[in-house]
Amino acid sequence: MSAADWSELVLVSLAAMASPTTLTFSVLALVLGDRPLRTGFLFLLGAFGATVAIGVLAAFVLGDAASSSTSTPKTWVLVLDIVFALGCFFFAGRGLRRPVNPETARSMIDKMSGVASSPAIAIVGAGAALANPGGFIPIALKTISQSHPTFATFMAQWLAFTIVSLLPLITALVLLVFARQWTERVLNRARGWLERHAITVGYVLVILLGIALLRNGIAGLTS
Repeated sequence: MSAADWSELVLVSLAAMASPTTLTFSVLALVLGDRPLRTGFLFLLGAFGATVAIGVLAAFVLGDAASSSTSTPKTWVLVLDIVFALGCFFFAGRGLRRPVNPETARSMIDKMSGVASSPAIAIVGAGAALANPGGFIPIALKTISQSHPTFATFMAQWLAFTIVSLLPLITALVLLVFARQWTERVLNRARGWLERHAITVGYVLVILLGIALLRNGIAGLTS
């Protein structure tokens, strides 16, 4: 895997980790309800399982289809880079221009309040649907596929992407195990901080990812 591929994979992993929607749902899963560890671990199980399953399927179906036999990436991969970049700019620009909608926030809280008191299978399903890396999955798949991976290296890189994207939830669960009261206080305060700061950080990372993709696409098409 080249340095450019590594830097792109790191960027997409960090952008997925700081995704405003994923962060918010992950925090709400832990602060709503009387059994945060149960809810959090089941939520993580759903998100982790769904994301890994996508990677396994992609390793068989996609494999190294995006890899090039020359030093220049395939044309369709470069075009895809530009399309992904424009998507990143649109997503981040729209999010930065619009403040958090109170109705949307209440809807998310209501949804997660119901999830926290649901049966285990429902919480796992909610994690799979709400805490996966979402729109960053195609970018990560493209980045890994163009690095000439074997099945083993494809899965190793995908597992690293999955862990990084879910790192805030994993970290919070570990802290809950060892310092529950302190962690619960921090998580409750984090809800307000997310609305003011973390969401902006997430969008900035998405913009940086878009710049990297756009640069790669244009440089490859004009070389």
